[in-house]
Amino acid sequence: MSEYEDMLTKRRNWLYGSIASLAALGGAGLAWWRLGLTDVDEAALAAMWRLSLVQPDGTPLPLSGMRGRPLLLNFWATWCPPCIEELPLLNAFYQKNKANGWQVVGVAVDRAAPVRDFLARQALEFPVVLAGMEGIALSKSMGNTGGGLPFTLVLSTQGAVLDRKVGKVSPQDLLHWGGLK
Repeated sequence: MSEYEDMLTKRRNWLYGSIASLAALGGAGLAWWRLGLTDVDEAALAAMWRLSLVQPDGTPLPLSGMRGRPLLLNFWATWCPPCIEELPLLNAFYQKNKANGWQVVGVAVDRAAPVRDFLARQALEFPVVLAGMEGIALSKSMGNTGGGLPFTLVLSTQGAVLDRKVGKVSPQDLLHWGGLK
């Protein structure tokens, strides 16, 4: 191969690499936009605090009764593998932090029967409420633009949004949130 052909090959490889990098950045940007978070509308947050959601046993759980203490709301479903994987972490977080005033509520974006069956196999110490597919709309109103699951919303003692996450929580997330109020 001549020096000229070698130079053309290097240039072509550089061009292909640049195009691939731009495509990857574009794809990451699109994913961030679709699954990203937007600001929470204050009216939507106020409406959320007025909700009374039903637990799998039929007992209502008014969210207004949870104000005054930090609250972690976790939107999940029985058909969502990352949701199921993070539930033991959330349960451990609740066990560790309930003495510090923390509350955890699992918002099941699912039908009642699968949730009851799941909870019969894997008991959780924190309450679970049934939101059905309306739970996706609720999570979107909390800034989860893509409606992805799992979605976690962390609220202060005053009821303000402290943090949110789309995707499976990590032990580091929970450690950080445990220090918030």
